[in-house]
Amino acid sequence: MAPRPLSRSLTFVMAVAIGVVVANLYYLQPLLHQVRQEFAISTLATSSLITLMQASYAVGLVFVVPLGDILPRRRLIVSIFALASVAMLLGSLAHSFALLGAITAVVGLCSVGGQVIIPFAADLAVEGERGRVIGRLMTGLLTGALLSRALSGLLAEAVGWRGVYASAAALLAIMTIVLRLVLPIEAPRPHVAYRELVTSSFALLATYRELRRRAWLGAVNFAAFSALWATLAFHLSGAPFHYSSGRIGLFALLGVAGVLAANAAGHQADKNRSRRSTVVSSLLITISFVVLLVGRHDIWLLGFGIIVLDVGVQGIQITNQAVIYKVAPEMRSRTNGVYMMCFFTGGALGSFAAGFAYSHFAWSGVAVLGVILGLLLSVPALVWRDPAMSQAHVAR
Repeated sequence: MAPRPLSRSLTFVMAVAIGVVVANLYYLQPLLHQVRQEFAISTLATSSLITLMQASYAVGLVFVVPLGDILPRRRLIVSIFALASVAMLLGSLAHSFALLGAITAVVGLCSVGGQVIIPFAADLAVEGERGRVIGRLMTGLLTGALLSRALSGLLAEAVGWRGVYASAAALLAIMTIVLRLVLPIEAPRPHVAYRELVTSSFALLATYRELRRRAWLGAVNFAAFSALWATLAFHLSGAPFHYSSGRIGLFALLGVAGVLAANAAGHQADKNRSRRSTVVSSLLITISFVVLLVGRHDIWLLGFGIIVLDVGVQGIQITNQAVIYKVAPEMRSRTNGVYMMCFFTGGALGSFAAGFAYSHFAWSGVAVLGVILGLLLSVPALVWRDPAMSQAHVAR
């Protein structure tokens, strides 16, 4: 039985679902200072929760997402969403930092549900529209990421960070039911042993040069993004700002510029202008951290720097995903999984490095780290040439 075509309504539901599940990765960011106060722990220990979340997400990308190439994705997606709901509920009840850390790891692992949906939609999309479809799905992802930070900050002022987790659990439960009802059933696919499935994911990196390049750009890209958001709450809650959780969360709304960039980058990818998009986006990231360094005590310059950073980050991410889905079309779940593993490994390292930098050098240390990461993006983007699509399958 062949799945029905990807309609606009189904694309919308998938985009919403991606936003709902990916939000789990970001609810905690504007609440870090609340968690630090409740458990009486250090800034570095608190920021390690973000590192743990991203590291467990990377593990899920390696060991869970590839299952989308052999298991019915409808059943896999619904199961992941249900488990994510339970994990968030347990998180709201955690009364020790160690237990919260363990639950955080499970939440990160379950948040890969969106990365199972994306290649599913890419398979259903009509050729020539795949970049636009990915752009729409990433709009859902970005909306979930920015709204989760904004809403969690505001909600926490009324019900605390535990109430944020409980609310997220309820939303995930509703989404689980919706997905069970609307996702199409796929035709049977060839069986592949799980061990071969996982090892073949890593083999893709060794085989395809363009995938390695995009994995590097993705890892450094998310390291820069995570460096900002793993420490912004500490910076804004201290002098000279002294902002509340609600006001800190509202800074996430500046990321709406990234949503617009996602759709623009999708259109550029469909027109085979991926290099142009990558170069411009990487330069924007570098410039953004210069602004964040110069304007560290100016709220308007900080806001402007965040906007520029989000545009650059999302421009690179959408371009990367549009490119990698052309590398090995028959293995899109594995390609996406290994790419996103590199992406979130970079994010975890960026969060850890930023936590260390902030603990020792305050905001200036984070900004300098961001400039370095921006240069690690910009130089390869300027030097590397995208191969012609006819050469996309050529190994090293």
